[in-house]
Amino acid sequence: MASSDITLEAVPSIGEVSPEDWDACANPGKACNGHGAGTSSALPGDSLGLSKPAYNPFVSHAFLSAVEKSGSATIRTGWGPRHLVAKLDGRVAGVVPCYLKSHSQGEYVFDRGWADAYERAGGRYYPKLQVSVPFTPATGPRLLVRDGVDRERITEALASGLVALCGVSKASSVHVTFAREAEWKLLAQHGFLQRTDQQFHWHNDGFASFDDFLATLNSRHRKSIKRERRDALAAGITIHWLTGSDITEDAWDAFFMFYMETGSRKWGRPYLTREFFSLIGETMRDDVLLVMARRNDRWIAGAINFIGSDTLFGRNWGAVEHHPFLHFEVCYYQAIDFAIKRGLKHVEAGAQGEHKIARGYLPRTTHSAHFIADPGLRRAIDDYLKRERAYVAEAGRELAELGPFRKGIDEAP
Repeated sequence: MASSDITLEAVPSIGEVSPEDWDACANPGKACNGHGAGTSSALPGDSLGLSKPAYNPFVSHAFLSAVEKSGSATIRTGWGPRHLVAKLDGRVAGVVPCYLKSHSQGEYVFDRGWADAYERAGGRYYPKLQVSVPFTPATGPRLLVRDGVDRERITEALASGLVALCGVSKASSVHVTFAREAEWKLLAQHGFLQRTDQQFHWHNDGFASFDDFLATLNSRHRKSIKRERRDALAAGITIHWLTGSDITEDAWDAFFMFYMETGSRKWGRPYLTREFFSLIGETMRDDVLLVMARRNDRWIAGAINFIGSDTLFGRNWGAVEHHPFLHFEVCYYQAIDFAIKRGLKHVEAGAQGEHKIARGYLPRTTHSAHFIADPGLRRAIDDYLKRERAYVAEAGRELAELGPFRKGIDEAP
């Protein structure tokens, strides 16, 4: 697979690419964590809008290496690494985090119905190629290109390379999930079908404090949030932010216990191993925020967040004691409070959850692109996605109207 002096190769481990080369593509010019220093503006001459956004911890070599080294995303668990690497004159110029999948678990963009229909018709849906960050429904760059090269040329080569890799791997399809909108549009030009969905994100409108945020809400929601925050701590619970060197192995032990307890009930089998948390504690501790709840001198609940240069990404939550509104306090309100104090522009609190709207998290469209090799299956999915996109757009408009913010100047804060 070659294009002029660009060569493409699929490697079976992220360890085949040096951290320096991978991160030069994934997060060039990494900004300091959580101090509002990132930028998502396009570079001069970038007509496709594909320039690098603010620092994204999930596409870093450290994070993707941790999911592999820990045994969380491996061939054994159905996530066989097939990372696409583009080289220009022998130097790594672009990469794509890609996996050969034998199932559709841990993706958060659901295609099991497609798989079932295809296999009932006599087709073979698995293996498929998945371009994503394992177990992480967070929007971020997927076609990763180093600064100082012809970005559009390398990006086009990577997109074409994914289609070629689908054929070489004898995969049924390629799924690029939680991509940036510009990548989504570019992939459509390479025959990928376009899909949308909805998440709920919080936006920092330059607030100096949580009370400043509350002042933008209508009276009913403002009072409700104050009551929920008060009731969440009524049983003598205290909240603690742990990041950097404050995150000890004891803290990871406690959080993993929460993760296993809640994850086992929610998914049946949690995806991440205990070793994963130790690895990110070694390599990414400044990118991690643990919001931990304590009662009677022991940890009882917690949520893990990852800190980008302009976004706080909420990921997993768990608890061994259950108290009214504690989930909302630990996962949503504390995330807002942290983002305000750090000057972060956004909080992404994970997949799904219309209950987030009343807490100031508004609907945002997410994007995925799907290359389907079989023409018959592609036509059927294309027709379905046209109707689904229209539904998602209309649902987003309706949900936005339910937001808790003040609608008129006549309502006092």
